Amino acid sequence: MTALHDTLHRYVDDGRLPGAVALVARGDDVEVVTVGHADGDRSVPMARDSLFRLASISKPLTAAALMMLVEDGRVGLADPVERWLPELAAPMVVRTPESPVDDVVPAERSITVADLLSSLPGWGFPADFSLPAVRALLPLQNGLFPHDYPAPDTWLADLAKVPLLNQPGEAWLYNTASDLQGALIARASGSTLPEFMAERIFEPLGMKDTGFSVPEREWHRFTTAFRPGEDGTAEVADPRADDWKRLPDFPSGAGGLVSTADDWLAFARMLLAHGETPDGRRLLSPEAVTRMTTDRLTPAQREASPLFLEGQGWGYGGSVDVTHTAPWTVPGRYGWVGGTGTTAHLIPSTTKVTILLTQTAMTGPTPPEPMRAFWRITA
Repeated sequence: MTALHDTLHRYVDDGRLPGAVALVARGDDVEVVTVGHADGDRSVPMARDSLFRLASISKPLTAAALMMLVEDGRVGLADPVERWLPELAAPMVVRTPESPVDDVVPAERSITVADLLSSLPGWGFPADFSLPAVRALLPLQNGLFPHDYPAPDTWLADLAKVPLLNQPGEAWLYNTASDLQGALIARASGSTLPEFMAERIFEPLGMKDTGFSVPEREWHRFTTAFRPGEDGTAEVADPRADDWKRLPDFPSGAGGLVSTADDWLAFARMLLAHGETPDGRRLLSPEAVTRMTTDRLTPAQREASPLFLEGQGWGYGGSVDVTHTAPWTVPGRYGWVGGTGTTAHLIPSTTKVTILLTQTAMTGPTPPEPMRAFWRITA
């Protein structure tokens, strides 16, 4: 942990990170490093309980919520999603990935719940963002600003006008599936996504600081967002921070949560305990946890997604390491990264959990050097 502190501090000193919270847990042993500052003026020291925009490390929690509905018997993995999302009842698919958006054919089958959980619905981002169907999708997927989303009904109607890039179940594509999971959870449960996740995940696990908005009384703990400037040092990029004081019109299952390192640890420990809380309450069955944390992709699907997956597989809501491709990759390691500068993983075979929360946004799908340094040191 001394090496981790010194390494993160160097990134603060050279201006690439304003601050960070790093957590490493092995069983009951939890160690935390905090460096730098939480605010734009760099006057508020970073704290263990600082609140961060999780971005895409929200995805595993959304997948867990949907699996709870599956286990309730209210949703089936093989069910067509049009049962709850009728807007998606007749999707069209571009004839080839390179085809214009008006050169389409009907989908060969319905999109299923399992397709959403595995990120295989046909909508989402591949390695090539220049494809016409991907360009048409981009305006609907602004992950760093979830408050820009319209209400779910409007978003779904707009999405239905965008053709699929691939047939359902054919190719792993990033992000859109998790927003669709959130919309499905709301409609299938008869609740809202924030209410459902609070009742079924956050409250049972004591995740008191996790939600889709920041209460006024906790605003002083909310970290300022940054982005890399032209010289590589972090600059403030938080013109609409006040948006987070209210619930968004469309809570994003793909990346809309605010949380702390300790709250994500509580979620990870539930998965490591095969679905049980510390007090013995069962939130998911062991079989459901295994489904979430097992690679669902074919070798060809993994190889076709090198930009995002870098050789890893995908379970439900997160990546799964399948081979030793780097010092930190361990077969079975499950988790993900977030575009706001976050990363969180758990290793079932060793019960290790590693979490790094920073405020500096990623400039693309490739994890930046501070993130890789964190993985290297905590491997």
